[in-house]
Amino acid sequence: MTYPDAYILTNATLATMAPTGQPYGLVERGAVAVQGGVIAWAGAQAALPQNLAGLLELDQSGRLVTPGLIDCHTHLVFGGDRAQEFEMRLNGASYEEVARAGGGIVSTVTATRLASVDDLVNQALPRLDAMIAEGVTVVEIKSGYGLNAEVELNMLRAARRLGDMRPVRVVTSYLGAHATPPEYKGRDDAYIDEVCIPALRLAAAEGLVDAVDGFCEGIAFSPDQIERVFNAARALGLPVKLHAEQLSWLGGAQLAARHGALSADHVEYATEDDCRAMAGSGTVAVILPGAFYALRETQAPPIAGLRKHGVPMALATDCNPGSSPLASILLTMNMGCTLFRMTPQEALAGVTINAARALGLADTGQIAAGKRADLAVWDVRRPGELSYRIGFNALHQRIFGGEA
Repeated sequence: MTYPDAYILTNATLATMAPTGQPYGLVERGAVAVQGGVIAWAGAQAALPQNLAGLLELDQSGRLVTPGLIDCHTHLVFGGDRAQEFEMRLNGASYEEVARAGGGIVSTVTATRLASVDDLVNQALPRLDAMIAEGVTVVEIKSGYGLNAEVELNMLRAARRLGDMRPVRVVTSYLGAHATPPEYKGRDDAYIDEVCIPALRLAAAEGLVDAVDGFCEGIAFSPDQIERVFNAARALGLPVKLHAEQLSWLGGAQLAARHGALSADHVEYATEDDCRAMAGSGTVAVILPGAFYALRETQAPPIAGLRKHGVPMALATDCNPGSSPLASILLTMNMGCTLFRMTPQEALAGVTINAARALGLADTGQIAAGKRADLAVWDVRRPGELSYRIGFNALHQRIFGGEA
């Protein structure tokens, strides 16, 4: 359906996610006026301003309207898959045996290095289309499977091209500090200084980078090594974020807070001091239940501590070939509630207003005047239903920049 430049969605239930004092920023019998791809007004239909009354009205029959959903942490672009090693593990193979057979991140690095930009785009498109079909209007895509300058840049080029090919907003993160490639085994510092940081500068010069990420973990990089990457990012004027405290406590969350990071992601092993530091810096905690589920982890993120200290919580798929082969933002919302006892309101905030904050985006994530008209219309009556159902997509219509 083609919409005109200006119209009003009427007879809708609005989950505006604006801080109105009402759960979900809920507006019953609401309306949203759209002009030129921007929300001109939103509120109770009875209060519609007179100057908007002549616009085309599109009756929503009481359907729920939310902001377009935002997947703020994905590794959507990669070569190959890891289905074979998944099957090997379930047939009794040890992680060592899987690694000897060429599995693990090395297999993804190998496949990604062999892929052209066209290959990477074509492999990622079905995953992106699945997300769009569930109401996603913004998706973050990381590099991190090239681990050399040429392929890291190719991954980011593929991400940019995806945003040109589909009606979706793509935000890129450079994740050169994801792992040490085989050719630098045992020389982590040399990899950071000789490959990771120089490749970041090249990617930034080409306009491919919106933010800089890293993996701070015992199996990846130390806080000191990540700090060198962060310093390079800040010198380029780029915001930072961090995979932190996923498998152990290493001090990554507080490092992120010290650098004013947009987000600290995973945070299963974060402490109360970490929560306090993140609250003080405004750093969003990105909760990733897909990896927790796929890896059968037992250490859940400190949801109560994050709540206590007022740390904004986002939710994301972490879509990747190894630890979270998940492309459903709706299932992610349910998993956040069932696995971590987040509330449905927290889950919806986690894929709208807080996800926007985790990406440094101020023009989306809410239904409010002046925001982009990125909206999702659902065949449900209550916002809690979006987190309640499993394997059911209630999307009626997705609106991107005012266009249906």
